Amino acid sequence: MENTSDADRQKPAQNPDPMVGLIPVIRRPGQESSAGQESAGQESAGQESAGQESAGQESAGQESAGQESAAGQPRTGHPRTEQQPRASGAKKAPAGAKVRRPAAPGKAPKGSASKSTMGLPTGPGGFGLRSTKPKPPPPTTSVMLTPSKGTSGGLGSGRIPGSGFGSGKPGKPAGTTQPPRKPRSRKTVPGQQHTSAGSAARQQDRSSAAARRMLRRLVQGETPPTQAMSIVERLAGSPYANPLVRTAGPDASARKTLDLALSLAETMFRYGAGALEVETAIIAVTAAFGLESIEVDITNQSVLLNHSPKDQTPITVMRVVRSWTNNYAGLGLVHQLVTDIIDGGLSRAEAANRLNEITHQTKPFPRWGVTASTGVFSAAIVGFIGGGPLASLVAFLSTVLVSLLQRLLGRWRVPDFFSTAAAGFVVTAIAMIFWSFNVPISPGIVVAGGILLLLPTGRLVSAVQDAINGFPVTASGRFLSAFLTFGALVAGIAVALVVGALAGMPRLDVTSVTGSQYPFVVTMLLLAVALATICVVEQSPMNLVLPTVLTGAAGYLVFELCELVGLGPRLTPAVAAVFIGMLARMIALRMGAPQLIVAVPAVLFLFPGLSIFRAMYGLSVGSDDFTAGAVGIFNALTVILAIAGGVVMGDNLARPLTRSLSGNDRRNRRR
Repeated sequence: MENTSDADRQKPAQNPDPMVGLIPVIRRPGQESSAGQESAGQESAGQESAGQESAGQESAGQESAGQESAAGQPRTGHPRTEQQPRASGAKKAPAGAKVRRPAAPGKAPKGSASKSTMGLPTGPGGFGLRSTKPKPPPPTTSVMLTPSKGTSGGLGSGRIPGSGFGSGKPGKPAGTTQPPRKPRSRKTVPGQQHTSAGSAARQQDRSSAAARRMLRRLVQGETPPTQAMSIVERLAGSPYANPLVRTAGPDASARKTLDLALSLAETMFRYGAGALEVETAIIAVTAAFGLESIEVDITNQSVLLNHSPKDQTPITVMRVVRSWTNNYAGLGLVHQLVTDIIDGGLSRAEAANRLNEITHQTKPFPRWGVTASTGVFSAAIVGFIGGGPLASLVAFLSTVLVSLLQRLLGRWRVPDFFSTAAAGFVVTAIAMIFWSFNVPISPGIVVAGGILLLLPTGRLVSAVQDAINGFPVTASGRFLSAFLTFGALVAGIAVALVVGALAGMPRLDVTSVTGSQYPFVVTMLLLAVALATICVVEQSPMNLVLPTVLTGAAGYLVFELCELVGLGPRLTPAVAAVFIGMLARMIALRMGAPQLIVAVPAVLFLFPGLSIFRAMYGLSVGSDDFTAGAVGIFNALTVILAIAGGVVMGDNLARPLTRSLSGNDRRNRRR
């Protein structure tokens, strides 16, 4: 160690450049600095030896001429080093002798690779080879340095607050390099040209991001294609769309809610509702009472519900529907009950009480009225299709007798197939008997008027609706049941015709059939009577009898218009059925009832009862007309399916026109 005089100790140190060693410096050969010592760069002023100067040491009295003192700006030119005066008592080393000095703490010995060079080669002058490619000035920070009082030499003259340099604390030498703490900084504004370039780049990035978002929206849509659809989405387009869901969480007793939903489904099935209407009613009721994790499975006669909340034991309940009845008034009351539940006006206990009242409520029309209405319907429809007063009277008597017979067979628990076959046999036999006694009637017209009530009209419409709406198993079961009923009816007619032929009755001329014998006004009046009486037979609500009559009358006008245009015998009833289906939906939803209640009675007059009788006569009795009979049966089935499909199509076409009606797509109650 070299000795220093008191004058040297009392000499105030000059502030070095605080950014020395932090900014890359390009040095030329001959510059007296060592690149290996530039990173460490701190030695005290009293540790100078002859012929050696530290590259990173910037002490008091070694200011370079032309050196930029502002932080963050590179130095240019050749620095001129000022020679610091030697202490008075220092011994001079002999010429040519090498002075070995101990390495300062934090410095590597001479000859070893310095970390500050970062692996760069060093030249003979001791400088590092660095890149001369200019770099854009990064945003810099200005650090305010204040001279430290009471410190001598080294870096003590320019302390950075919070750092350990020049602190003079024991155990921490002044030359020791420690990672400085982050100083309190003040951001400076970069140049205007860099600001403009950065703004343009950011604007381009935003434009690219917007283009990518638009492309993603066009390619894959708003929701991922594999995302599971919520079961509440099944209510879209149904009379129970957008239910008012309770936000207080699911009910603690979920089993009671499931039982209520099952009872609703069973009641609707028994009264003749379709599978889609039953499913939407279940989903709407369970969602309204707070149950979200619900799965519904409807298979012909069974309804299965599964409630599987997260981290809880799932509940599965099932109900099988084993009986059917004509009660459109009850179906309308259940529809209104479901509407009140999803509107949030009923609790679960109140809903259960109302459902119990509906199931035990008497039908709007008494039994004797229903029996009389069946006879009146047959008499009116016979006059509508071309029969006279006697034919209408025979049809009235035969239909009343058939109604009493079916009631008796129902008490005896006889299956529907055999009771329907017996009814077809009785209707045909009575017509043949009266015709054999030379009564001026047409047996075909009488039979046609008698079997229209025996046709499974509502079941066929529901089967077609289920097949179109995605319930193939339920549709298959209903189609099978409807075709069995149709087959039983045809079998009863065929047996009666064969028995009549064996008894010696003359052959019938089923091809000579004229139109209605009454004026147009009387024909419309007969149709209105037939439609009103069929509403009584189906136990429709009293407030829907007149709308049903008007709907059927409008459909008949469309039917006559299609015949005038010449659409043909198969397309004409289908177009009329589409019109009736549309009008029935608009009227029924306005009256607070499902579409089926108005559409099925209003469309019944379109069914080809007379074509069925003609075809069965050709298949059973006329051996020469076997081919014509088979073609006639096929045509009759085609027309029946076209009518049922037309009703369903009209219901779907009327959905956009019924958005503003009560109970359908309520806009002010969004989930």
